[in-house]
Amino acid sequence: MPQAQNVPLPDRFDQSQPNQPQLNQSPQLPPQQSAAQPWPLNPAAAVSIRGLFKHFGQKIAVNGLALDIPVGSFYGLVGPNGAGKTTTLNMVTGLLVSDAGNAMILGHDVWQDVNTVKRMIGVMPQPEQIFDRLTGMQLLVYSGMLRGMKRDESLARAKDLLSAFDLAQAADVMVSDYSAGMTKKICLASAMIHSPRILVLDEPFESVDPVSSANLKDILIEYAHTGGTVIISSHVMALVEKMCTHVAVINNGMVSAAGTVEQVAAGEDLEDRFLQLVGGRHAAVRISWLDGGTAHTPNPSASHAANGPDAISESSRQ
Repeated sequence: MPQAQNVPLPDRFDQSQPNQPQLNQSPQLPPQQSAAQPWPLNPAAAVSIRGLFKHFGQKIAVNGLALDIPVGSFYGLVGPNGAGKTTTLNMVTGLLVSDAGNAMILGHDVWQDVNTVKRMIGVMPQPEQIFDRLTGMQLLVYSGMLRGMKRDESLARAKDLLSAFDLAQAADVMVSDYSAGMTKKICLASAMIHSPRILVLDEPFESVDPVSSANLKDILIEYAHTGGTVIISSHVMALVEKMCTHVAVINNGMVSAAGTVEQVAAGEDLEDRFLQLVGGRHAAVRISWLDGGTAHTPNPSASHAANGPDAISESSRQ
């Protein structure tokens, strides 16, 4: 098992300090040196992250993020738009290289042991990232073979997945003709075909009807019960509170709170606790002209007289 790199990193970038990156400069990233970290990576965790940084131009998207995700957990990442959730997931899954920091998947370095890590994780693609001119069956077989599986094995597993996801009748239909719910299901199936130990899902229930959503939830919960680890990002607090065992609130590229759902909620509704942690809520702005009609309520009888059947008849006589 590879040893974790020891890289000293600052807690975060603070642009208010003179020795930190200014608005007209690219962020100066911390040097990669060999020294002991005060908080080492945890090789026993499903995912272990320390001091993760990523910037795009002048924007620091992930700012010294650290997190441990336990094996077998159903882990929710929540945060406002632009908080750094998707960027973090992209780095953890090896789709994006960090500017600094370390990440491990089941004890394997994400960037040094790429092939091993990719065999262990299943990343649910977004609908626009798949080849939708393939049939559902073709897409799943293709996904399995990309993972190094033999064609016969991919075909057998594709049949099992299509049946489990209620897509058997659409096996020979092009994915471009699938509904939004069907497309989400085939995307999830393509992430599961190689039997990964960790599933990473970015907004898996977005634009999905309630029936398809319920079916997806059942499959994911069953997968977690077998010992798999599920990581989802979502904006829907009720969904996270109901499905997840653990949650991390991410804001401004950092973890504001992490733990079991009960620990993070701290006796409150998770959505209320989320709003406390990320802030940004303010009183509704009063728009003078947006009164819903209460300031100028029409006389119902006058409206009926002007617009009712008599008015139509009168108009037809003219």
